[in-house]
Formats: sequence, structure tokens, C-alpha cells
Amino acid sequence: LAGTVPEEPRCTVERADASLTYSLFLQRFAFSRPVILGGVTDNSAFRALCTREKLLAAFGPFPVRLSTANTYSYRKVDVPFQEYVEHLLKPQDPARLGSDTLYFFGDNNFTEWGPLFQHYVPPPFRIPGTSPAYSFGIAGSGSGVPFHWHGPGFSEVIFGRKRWFLYPPDKTPHFHPNETTLAWLQNTYPTLPPAQRPLECTLRPGEVLYFPDRWWHATLNLDTSVFISTFLG
Repeated sequence: LAGTVPEEPRCTVERADASLTYSLFLQRFAFSRPVILGGVTDNSAFRALCTREKLLAAFGPFPVRLSTANTYSYRKVDVPFQEYVEHLLKPQDPARLGSDTLYFFGDNNFTEWGPLFQHYVPPPFRIPGTSPAYSFGIAGSGSGVPFHWHGPGFSEVIFGRKRWFLYPPDKTPHFHPNETTLAWLQNTYPTLPPAQRPLECTLRPGEVLYFPDRWWHATLNLDTSVFISTFLG
């Protein structure tokens, strides 16, 4: 499946560059709509530490906690990081349900992964009254998390490409919580009238997506991807 999952025909998420000031971020995006930020951070040093070889050397024997790739992610499975990379990091099987698909995203042990996160440069914007928490992930092509919502946050792609689908809080998407994003894209997305389609865009390395509080979002990794989110709780 690598390389066969398509990008969207046209990105419909607004973009901003390093000229965006904090006051304009608060005024235009923080509480109202998502935005893709380009050139606001330089994580080349962090990226150099996130190659397959470097991560396996640093974290291979340590356990990682995997979640099922459905909306509620109730089931957790602990495996050595090396086992995940060598045996479970593979393209999404379109026939598998989210509850049968294991995904490494979040649930990081900060005692073990903390030294890596110290090299990450987070986006320069914050929401007043919140504090940041990192969530690091690695996943195969065609994998992703179906529609869900939570508090605001940023997500940056370190390697690969990641396609995002977003709806505002008052517009609940039509989806099954145990259907993978890939299955939703293949089965439901083509039936949606243009007015019912989500905001969508593909993130590339170095780009950061900001999503406001309670916005519905689903993700789809177009390649084997490494990514990190900064949740504002």
C-alpha cells in the first residue's frame, strides 16, 4: 500500500508562515479554526534523532504501549519497541477493523522518552491557561485514527506525510467508531456531497497543524510516518 493512498485534491485548511504573530494567532485561529504553520520551528536536530536506526539503538528493548486504532482506543498492548518496529509497523490492512489494528501514538513513558523530547522545538504559540504535553508516534502507511475530539493542540510531521480531516464542533461527521480512517476514506468519503466534506490537508515534514478545542479530526498516514503532537490541556 505504500504510496498508493492519495493526497487530497486541494488543501482546504488555511496556511500561515513565520510572519504570524502570537496576537494574530489568538485572534484568528486559537479559538475558531485550524491552521497549518510553516517555518515556525526548526526540528532538524530532533529529526536526526528519529531515524529508524537511532530510535532502535536508543529505545529498542524498552516497552511501548500500543492503542487500538478506533475512536475510543480502549485496548492497550505493551510490546518492546523493537518488536513494534520490526513486526507491527506495516501498511494498514483495509479489511481490518480499528479494534484489531495496533498503533503507537501517545502513552509515552517520559522517564525513558524524556531525553528525546528535550530536543524537540515546540510551536511558539500557547493557549492561555493551558500547559503542553507531548505525544510521540510512529505508524505505517494507510494507518491512522478515526474521528474523535479533545482539547486543542499542535501536530508536527517529522518523517512521511499525514493527511488530516477536520470538522467544527457543531458538525458531527458520519463515521463508525470502529472503522479505520482508510476504510472511511474508501467507503464513506466518496458519497459525501461537497458541502458535507471536511476541511482537509496533507502535512509534510516540518509543517505543524493547529486544531482548536473540540474540533473533530481523523488522521491518515500516507507513508510510514514519525510525528509528534503537543496537546494543550
